[in-house]
Amino acid sequence: MLHPFIITISRLLPICLPLCLLLSATHPLHAQTAAPGVAAPQVAPQQVPGTTTLPAAPAAQNSPAQPNTVTANTNQPSAVPANAAQNAPQNAAVASPNQPAVVNPQNPAATAPIIPMKNELPHYFSYDLENPFPQTINTDVCIYGASACGVIAAIQLRNLGKEVVVVEPGDHLGGLTSGGLSFTDIGNKAAIGGLSREFYRRVGQHYGEEEEWRFEPHVAEQVFKEWVEQSDILVLYRNFLQHVEKTGNRITQIQTRGGATIKAKIFIDASYEGDLMAQAGITYRQGRESNYEYGETLNGMQIRDKHQFDFPVDPFVIEGDSDSGLLPTVKPTPPGAPGQGDMSVQAYNFRLCLSRNADTKMPFPKPENYDPKQYELLARYLKTGWGDQIFAGWGMLVNDKADLNNSGAVSSDYIGMNHYYPTASYSQREQIFQEHLSYQQGWLWFLANDPSVPERIRNRVNNWGLARDEFTETGGWPHQLYIREARRIVSPYVMTEHNVRGQQVADDPIGLAAYTMDSHNCNRFLLNGRVWNEGDVQVGGFPPYPISYRCITPKQNECENLLVPVCLGSTHIAYGSIRMEPVFMILGQSAGLAASLSIDHNTPVQALPYPELRHALEETHQILEWKK
Repeated sequence: MLHPFIITISRLLPICLPLCLLLSATHPLHAQTAAPGVAAPQVAPQQVPGTTTLPAAPAAQNSPAQPNTVTANTNQPSAVPANAAQNAPQNAAVASPNQPAVVNPQNPAATAPIIPMKNELPHYFSYDLENPFPQTINTDVCIYGASACGVIAAIQLRNLGKEVVVVEPGDHLGGLTSGGLSFTDIGNKAAIGGLSREFYRRVGQHYGEEEEWRFEPHVAEQVFKEWVEQSDILVLYRNFLQHVEKTGNRITQIQTRGGATIKAKIFIDASYEGDLMAQAGITYRQGRESNYEYGETLNGMQIRDKHQFDFPVDPFVIEGDSDSGLLPTVKPTPPGAPGQGDMSVQAYNFRLCLSRNADTKMPFPKPENYDPKQYELLARYLKTGWGDQIFAGWGMLVNDKADLNNSGAVSSDYIGMNHYYPTASYSQREQIFQEHLSYQQGWLWFLANDPSVPERIRNRVNNWGLARDEFTETGGWPHQLYIREARRIVSPYVMTEHNVRGQQVADDPIGLAAYTMDSHNCNRFLLNGRVWNEGDVQVGGFPPYPISYRCITPKQNECENLLVPVCLGSTHIAYGSIRMEPVFMILGQSAGLAASLSIDHNTPVQALPYPELRHALEETHQILEWKK
C-alpha cells in the first residue's frame, strides 16, 4: 500500500492556468549575468600520462576570474517555461478544496494514491505532469529534490525529530540510484558509512545478502519508499520550483509551480541542477575552470586517450569532401587550448537496465525520428575493426540484468549536446532530455539492426533488451537522465584536484570521497581532417580523502540558511571524483545533521561549531578520516 503522506494528483489542470502563467511571467534561469573577466596568461599545453599529443590547437585566452562564474538574480520574475512538451500523460489534478490552508507536514489533511502514468516514454517536464497543490506548509526543513541525497537528508532529519518536506519535480524517489545507475560507482567501500552504507544493507536484505551494491532499479526505489514511509516524510511530487523569497540573506519560503508555499527554517538543495540555490542568488559556476585558476593539471580542455578514436575517422557527410559539411555532433574547431576553461559540461546519458532473460527482455525500440546520419560516425568507426569495446560499459547486475553505461568513442553519451542544460528553462530541458532519449534509442536500434554493423556485434546486442519489469510506467526506459554535472556553488572552501590527490586536506570533514577523477567527454571536433573527442579524464590511484563542510555552504552574505550537498563547491575535475551516488548520500546525511544543529542553536549554517557537528557525525557512523 502506498505511503499515505505522499501528495499526488487525480484531476486535470484547468486549461487556462498554463496560458495565463505563460503570458504573465518569464523564466529566471536565464537572468544570470557572467562575471566580468580579466585577461589571463595563456595556458601552456601540458603533456601528462594518458594524454594524446595533437597538433597545436588555436591559442585562446582565459581569465582567473573565469567567465563561467555567474551570480543568480533573486529579483527576477517567477519561472514559467514556455513551449511545454506535448503528448504527456493526462493525469494531473487539483488538490481537494477541503484541505486546510496550512498543512502540518507530518500530518497532511488529505492525500491520494499515485496514478500510474501510461506506458510511454518519460519526460523531464510537461504542464500535464504538474501537481496543483495550492497550500501553505510550515516546516523545519525543506528539501528540494528527492535524489538519493535528498531522501537520506530527510531520513536523518526525521531521526532527529525534525519536521521535513521534500519537494520533487518528478514522480520518483532516489534520483540516479533508483533511476538506472545500479552498478554502483565505488572508490573504496570502507570509506562509506552512516545511512549511505545502511541503504546498501537494506538492498542486500532484499536479496538475502548482508549488503548489495549491484541491484535492480525497482528494488532501490522500493527501499527508498519503505524507508520514507517508516520515517513519516511528506513528499510533494511533480512540483517544480517557481520562486524563492528571501529577507536579507535568509530564504523565508519557496513557491512551486503547483501553487505550494513551503516556509522553513533551513533549506537544502539536493537537486542535480541546483535550481533552488540559483534562484536564491548564490554565485555558481558552470563548466570547467582553467588549470591556471587553482594550479591544477587535469582541468579545462583535455585531449586524452580514453574513450578516444583509436583510428582516424572522416567526419564529413560525404567522406573526403569538406564542402559537404560535418556529421552530427562534430564541431568545426577545438574548444580552445589545452587546459583552458570554458562552459563545457561532461556528457549525459541514460543508465539503462537491460535483461537477457527471454521472459523479461523487450526489443530495442526504433525512435520515431530515427536518422541514420546520427550514427554514420559509428558506422565508419566500426569499419576500422573497432566494436567490442561497446560492451565494456555493460555492468552485470543480479537476475541476468545489466546496467548499460557509456564505453568507447561513439557510445551512449550524447557528447557536446548538453551544454545549455544547467541553466535552461524547464521546457528547454525537456527538449534536451528528449534529444538524449531519441539519440540513445537510435544508437541501440542501429547496433541491433543496421546491416553495416558486424554480425557478431548485432547478435551480441540482440541477446539483450530493455527489462520489461523495470520502469514499467515508461516502456522500460529510465525516468532520470544522468546529469553528471551542472552548476556548482562558489563556496567558502572549494574542493580541487589538490584535495583529491591528498596534497591539501580539509580540516572540517563531513565525509570521504574515493573515486577516480572521472570526467566523461565534453566535446567532439574536427582537427587535421579527422574527428577527436575531448574532456574524458580518468585518473586515480589515491586513497579516500575528506570533503569540507564549507563546500556545501554558500557564502554567508549570500544565504545563511541553505545547504547544497549535490551542486557543491568544487572544481570540475574534483567534482568528477566526488559526484558518486554513495558520496551524495553521505553528504545528504551530513547536511541533515547540520541543518538540525543550526535549528537547535538558531545559528547560520556557516557559524555552526564544527566540533559539535563532528561529534554528531561520528555518533551517526559517518567516516571522517582515512586511517591507513
